[in-house]
Amino acid sequence: MIVSADADFAALLALGHLSKPSFILLRSADHLTSSQQADLLLANLSPVSDDLEGGAIVTFARGRLRVRRLPIEP
Repeated sequence: MIVSADADFAALLALGHLSKPSFILLRSADHLTSSQQADLLLANLSPVSDDLEGGAIVTFARGRLRVRRLPIEP
């Protein structure tokens, strides 16, 4: 699993039709302290753990959570 604020990695997974690795995208992470980023991850990992194990792109933002299962087909 990869955690980053760089959306380009999600695009590479989608364009490559890859099913792994799972990726967590932290939106607006530059506005959060590292402690706030960790809190955001810990508060939201449990509901998406099965998705991440199966291969997914998960986007975390304050007040928002989005899951896209991999591979992403056109």
